[in-house]
Amino acid sequence: MSAPSKAPALWEQQQARLQAYENSAVNFDLTRVSEYTAENGWRIDDYEVELPQEAPGPPAPHGSWAAAQEVLRRYSFPPPNLITGIFVPDQPLEKRLMVLRAQFLGFSFWFGVRVGGVTDERRASPDGEEQVWGYNYRTLEGHFERGQIDFTIHKLLATGRVLFRIHAFSQVGQIRNPFYWIGFKLFGRMLQKRFARESMRRLQEQVAEIMRTGQTTPTAPATPVQAASESKAAQEQLDKAQ
Repeated sequence: MSAPSKAPALWEQQQARLQAYENSAVNFDLTRVSEYTAENGWRIDDYEVELPQEAPGPPAPHGSWAAAQEVLRRYSFPPPNLITGIFVPDQPLEKRLMVLRAQFLGFSFWFGVRVGGVTDERRASPDGEEQVWGYNYRTLEGHFERGQIDFTIHKLLATGRVLFRIHAFSQVGQIRNPFYWIGFKLFGRMLQKRFARESMRRLQEQVAEIMRTGQTTPTAPATPVQAASESKAAQEQLDKAQ
């Protein structure tokens, strides 16, 4: 008796969605980022959480900084019941296109984002010299929001402190369906805060697990795959909302 065939990975099942966003443009003006302030109606968010401390000096090969870098690369830290990131795994990070499956109001919505830059540098900070690594992604056409979010890991070289930071600027985008517009107005901010809070907690947990076991691949069960009928229904809802 032959063994059952392995189900395709989620990114393989969603190739059509990934390809559909390949030529999509960012849905905000990159030349006006300096104007995206709270005074001009944008939400500015900054979050920070401590990771296990290392010895002073450059990041250790198997320390919390390197573990956090691995977690960020695989985008496994967002809460899967809220956001699932789908991307081609061997695509270079600096060129990564990602489809986000968002759970909202009992529906699944699909949005495109693109990595806009990777940070890998040593720089001065108010707390002394630090090593910083991370990346940002930007919302594409069709997203309910417009803006950018940065995820960075910081090691203070003099003290060994390791920090994970989230910085974002965002604004509600165009939502043509009034039901979704009202829902997003009422619950969107709560979901943003929940995303940040749970992402920080999950990153801490996954960093601790990597450091404990040395395993750099996720140990949690794979995200359940939607049936084709569910995917079609979700896309129809998104099309109506736009």
